[in-house]
Amino acid sequence: MPGLRQRTRTSIVAHVQTWRPYTTCYPALLGLAGAAWAGGAGPGELLTAVVAPALGWLSGHYLGDWMDRDLDAIGKPQRPIPSGRLSPGAALWSGIGCAVVSAVLAVGANWRILPLFLLAMAGIVGYSRVFKKRGLSGNVARGVLTALAVVIGAMVTRPFPPWSLLPVAAGFLLHDTSSNLVGTVRDVDGDRAGGYRSVPVRRGVRHAVRLALALYGCGLTLLASAAVGTPRDPAGYLAFLVLAAVIGAAAFVPLLRSGTQLGQRTALRGHEVLVAERLVLAAGVIAGALGPATAALAVVPVLLFSLVTQKLMRAGHEFPPALVRKEPVT
Repeated sequence: MPGLRQRTRTSIVAHVQTWRPYTTCYPALLGLAGAAWAGGAGPGELLTAVVAPALGWLSGHYLGDWMDRDLDAIGKPQRPIPSGRLSPGAALWSGIGCAVVSAVLAVGANWRILPLFLLAMAGIVGYSRVFKKRGLSGNVARGVLTALAVVIGAMVTRPFPPWSLLPVAAGFLLHDTSSNLVGTVRDVDGDRAGGYRSVPVRRGVRHAVRLALALYGCGLTLLASAAVGTPRDPAGYLAFLVLAAVIGAAAFVPLLRSGTQLGQRTALRGHEVLVAERLVLAAGVIAGALGPATAALAVVPVLLFSLVTQKLMRAGHEFPPALVRKEPVT
């Protein structure tokens, strides 16, 4: 029995690591933001808007790790699938299961979500199978998935999203394109070894960081432009955007200062800050729809959860143990 308990514990830990808990609150908050902006008030609608995108996000992690298992075996052998702690079959079926439940919830709330859900699933597959290998198109594919989470959250509460939500969704598309591009800077060595032609592999880390900053700035500009269509509190909305911009600056300044000497740990640290910053950005949308107090109640616990779980889990998931111990932060 001790052997069975150990195997069960190992399997549970492997699943949790695949979930990347520090990221899972983000799609939930995006769905809530979309629903709030669209006027959703019923607890059932809001719960669906939270859970459906989160399950779709988990599906993407499972399926992405299943499709990337050969690449991870090169650069990240400690991850659950290449390390043997999670079988490829378990990852595949877990991903399919999460996708099915997400679809049932979302499409059950509004059948018009179905084509968007299918587009999101195609984006998950296309990202790992096609676009990730080809540079910026892979980063954009990830940004599209984020925009879809916002729109689907809104459509849980009404037949179609309000026009005023479109610049919000577009802003998040550019923002997460930027964030994902920063992530490729962290992964440049593994991507190069695996034959992936990411932006930093092809053009260098300095170009990638500058492009990410430009995309980030354009994303914030689009989000700021949406203030004119804020359902309730444009001042609260803009206040959260300013706070997010300050946090974003804290992410990009060290990346820019490092130049061509940017190390993987510094890139990871910058991405960790952006993972926290985007929660504040999503809370800004909630503030615009429901008020700053409600937004703060929503974001503070998930922000703390993200920061703590990143501290405990992130480096070990992204880097082999030897690199975690040896590489200094530049």
